[in-house]
Amino acid sequence: MNEAYKEMAGRLIVALDYPDAHQAKALLQELEGIPCYMKVGMQLYYAAGPDFVRDLKTRGYKVFLDLKMHDIPNTVKGGAESITRLGVDMFNVHAAGGSEMMKAAMEGVDKALQSDASLRKPLVIAVTQLTSTGQDMLNQEIGIPGTVQDAVIRYAELTQAAGLDGVVASAQESGMIAEACGKDFVTVTPGIRPAGSDQGDQKRVLTPGEAIRGGSTYIVVGRPITGSEEPRAAAESIIKEMLNA
Repeated sequence: MNEAYKEMAGRLIVALDYPDAHQAKALLQELEGIPCYMKVGMQLYYAAGPDFVRDLKTRGYKVFLDLKMHDIPNTVKGGAESITRLGVDMFNVHAAGGSEMMKAAMEGVDKALQSDASLRKPLVIAVTQLTSTGQDMLNQEIGIPGTVQDAVIRYAELTQAAGLDGVVASAQESGMIAEACGKDFVTVTPGIRPAGSDQGDQKRVLTPGEAIRGGSTYIVVGRPITGSEEPRAAAESIIKEMLNA
């Protein structure tokens, strides 16, 4: 396993979108040895809890805890402190919660780090607009005027000003975010679909190669791997496409 492969595999985040730990662990066996990130979202976390996250860390994986916190600042501060104590490598909040809420999240991280020197600072990122959000939904239902891209950039700039490390956005917006916030600002991009795969409920999608060429720091892939008859081959193919890009 060469360094280029390891570096690119580390930019692939596999979404463990399963209803229980048993099914998730079956996938882990399939992917054993591939040094990718693992994403634990609401469904799995609410079913398996923090012990599953600890198990992933014991297995040597980096973990993105995808709970999208969005609440009053004090509640998010407490949540961020607990998540940091759990030892995850990345977690997220909703940028729509505002700058004070995002700053409170960072205060929670700092409080945990100050109380335990063995902890490492996680990347803290903010959701801009979900990749299932289209123009009509943004304008007519959420009530935000302008284009989706305008809303994403506005939230990205707000996130950076609040001191966070990056954002979750469609890969279609990675280049614009880099222009607005700099190339060191992290972009985590879901809605990744290899060519020919089912788009599902995603609206703003790109292939893995397009995402890497467009400037995505990390790509999140779920169903094209977890729903594959050969998930290891699917993951390897995606990493190969990322390398070629």
